[in-house]
Amino acid sequence: MREGGRDMFEDKHVAITGAGGGIGRAFAEMFIAEGAKVSICDLRDPTDVAREIGATGYACDVSDESAVQDLIVKSGSMNGPIDIYIANAGVGFSDHPAGHAAGAGNGAWETSWQVNVMGAVYAARALLPSWIARGSGNFVIVASAAGLLNQIGSASYSTTKHAAVGFSEAIAIAHRDDGISAHCVCPQYVRTNMTKGMKFAENNPDGLLEPSDVANALKKAIKDDIFMVLPHPVVGDYFKAKAMDYEGWIDGMVRLRRKVPFPGVNSG
Repeated sequence: MREGGRDMFEDKHVAITGAGGGIGRAFAEMFIAEGAKVSICDLRDPTDVAREIGATGYACDVSDESAVQDLIVKSGSMNGPIDIYIANAGVGFSDHPAGHAAGAGNGAWETSWQVNVMGAVYAARALLPSWIARGSGNFVIVASAAGLLNQIGSASYSTTKHAAVGFSEAIAIAHRDDGISAHCVCPQYVRTNMTKGMKFAENNPDGLLEPSDVANALKKAIKDDIFMVLPHPVVGDYFKAKAMDYEGWIDGMVRLRRKVPFPGVNSG
């Protein structure tokens, strides 16, 4: 999708995972306001949310490839072929119970990998052949600032979000010449259920954004055909600083870990 303007989303079919609330719901509401036909899915059936906002809702476990394929087929039969797919579903686990970087259990690591990475892979595998044939499509992966930097106290989250960024890059590089655009969304802390009660998120000096802020950043990125979506622009500065002085960045993160009460870190 390479044309700009107010009407570029009119009658487009947008499918969004993890859209029962938070950022995913904000995406849905934004695209509906822009005139798109929107399909939302969540692990828990989001039918009530879909009815409330004017979308079509489906229950879907994105860690199950057959379920993702089924979502794409069913939503396509209702709203037409998908034009924009947003892989928003995600999970995060702390480094408990052991508290060290490999402390989370195998289940936490495996679930993180399946949801945060493979959920997007499964969707791309199903969508790319038809998008290549027609010469258009937008694939959005909601990663995190942790995918460019790091989330102290959650190695499984940081690792899988780095992988999500890498897969976003792979789509962008492999398929730009096919007319397909990739977008990677990397916010810092956003006011969602995941950050509720996290004092270090609520007091983040870079700001705790609203889900609608992330949705508006994505809208602009798609219209301008921008790959990296940074709702907190300062994340780009941090990423540049990391690349220019990796050792200095590690030193700074160690100092931050010592003084900030992240979950499972310095919390007693």
